[in-house]
Amino acid sequence: MKINSPLEAYKYLPQTNCTECGEPTCMAFASKLIDRSAKPSDCPPLIKEKKYTKKLAELERLLAPEIREVVLGVGEKAAKIGGDDVLYRHKLTFFNKTKMFFDVADTMGEADLIERVKKIADFKKFYVGRNLLVDGVAIRAASNDPTKFAAAVKKVAEVGLPMIFCSFNPAVLKAGLEAAKDKNPLLYAANKDNWKEVGELALKYKVPVVVSAFNDLDALKTLAKTFAEAGIKDIVLDPGTYPSGKGLKDSFTNFLKIRRAGIMGDTDIAYPIMALPLTAWMAGVADPVSTSYWETVLASIFTIRYADIMILHSMEAYAVLPEVHLAETIYTDPRSPVSVEGGMYKVGEPDKDSPVFFTTNFALTYYTVESDIAANGIVCWLLAVDTDGIGVEAAAAGGQLTAAKVKDAFDKAGFDLKKDVNHNTVIIPGLAARIQGDLEDALDAKVKVGPMDSGRIPGWMEKNWPPK
Repeated sequence: MKINSPLEAYKYLPQTNCTECGEPTCMAFASKLIDRSAKPSDCPPLIKEKKYTKKLAELERLLAPEIREVVLGVGEKAAKIGGDDVLYRHKLTFFNKTKMFFDVADTMGEADLIERVKKIADFKKFYVGRNLLVDGVAIRAASNDPTKFAAAVKKVAEVGLPMIFCSFNPAVLKAGLEAAKDKNPLLYAANKDNWKEVGELALKYKVPVVVSAFNDLDALKTLAKTFAEAGIKDIVLDPGTYPSGKGLKDSFTNFLKIRRAGIMGDTDIAYPIMALPLTAWMAGVADPVSTSYWETVLASIFTIRYADIMILHSMEAYAVLPEVHLAETIYTDPRSPVSVEGGMYKVGEPDKDSPVFFTTNFALTYYTVESDIAANGIVCWLLAVDTDGIGVEAAAAGGQLTAAKVKDAFDKAGFDLKKDVNHNTVIIPGLAARIQGDLEDALDAKVKVGPMDSGRIPGWMEKNWPPK
């Protein structure tokens, strides 16, 4: 029986509210255990006191995800895959969004290789308050030459991204491991022909490994079980990704079967799954744009059901942007609105004569307002009021946006309307007009009601600013 609620986790805690973990109560700490922002060993009494030893072990077991979490790479850029507990994110949430690795080949010229790796490493798209990135480099041993492969690995390793070594030749994989012993790459792949040699490499170098059996779940499970019994715990499953026709249907069905079995308790197959949208390039489509499109379709299908890691090829914006946006959307916690940190922000370089606006900390609202203001050259102060990530209209109606909350936000930001600006005036969203009177009393300031739509702020400013 898994633990899926704070109340269930609370039963295994000391229940003394000692605050040694940094939380005010044991129940607050239990909530962090469920969303994985804390782990049982972060509770000092559980670690220090022998009477809790059994409870600690049991709690760790019950909190462990159904699907094993596997880490690729090292340091800040290390990629975590797997670690899920549910088939449908509304039941809890999905953790560790799908990781996207883009390929290079060891037959590429040095300049071309460096250019492509740099393009992968530098990809960045700002989206609702965060940067969407791609995750790593898959190095294909197109030459089947250990020396060439090792040279390519050394070049790629310089950027510090996680790597996948792609070859069925154990000698090639070993050369790559020797070139990057401390980088924790993922080996792709062990199959029915090379499993013994590749398994020995995974054990010797202590690296994660993919077991591969195209469209044969019995063989895949047998390989995974054999590796686990040999002491290899960090396993990734490759059931095959056929790019079209009946093969695609079979691949989709196989992904569903694997994840369902893992979540339902079949530990022999409860591992992260790899998809290879890259196979679109092997389907015989001559037009690169059409192939990129189909690769993106495959990536979308398997992001939704249930790929933990992918190998892709096209770095065109029209291919990568849908892929990273979809992964971000699917792996956003549906229980928690996307929010920004509350506080006072600057748009441009405001001074004492600049206007002061506020909005809520719902990320979509905040960045829409900020964008509309900045795009029209309005230099101002912009306060994000913490409404638990709820938009203006809903927060005003539901009590999360009140005069007291706004005053508290100004106080926490250390911003004094009487001292930090000359006009002692704040402009509030039109959808929050109902709190105007209360806010004037709370702030002892002038409160002007702005437009309901932030896109109309420029026109409103022409008529209403500076205040008379």
